[in-house]
Amino acid sequence: MTTGTTPVGNEIRRLRFERGEMTQQALADACGVTRQTIIALEAGRYAPSLELAFRIARAFGVAVEDVFHWRGP
Repeated sequence: MTTGTTPVGNEIRRLRFERGEMTQQALADACGVTRQTIIALEAGRYAPSLELAFRIARAFGVAVEDVFHWRGP
């Protein structure tokens, strides 16, 4: 694992673009977080809480496993 990254990967960017190019701000607003949080998640610098993971999945209308995956050791 590289310093500054988490073992939790995600498909947030892909899902945003599949949803009509949803902006980071729109996703942040839907989840009750800041745009900076979404930026950090997409970059792999931050692993979400379980609650936030569910909020993001719900915003996309998919299961948590469709958004996040384990890439750790």
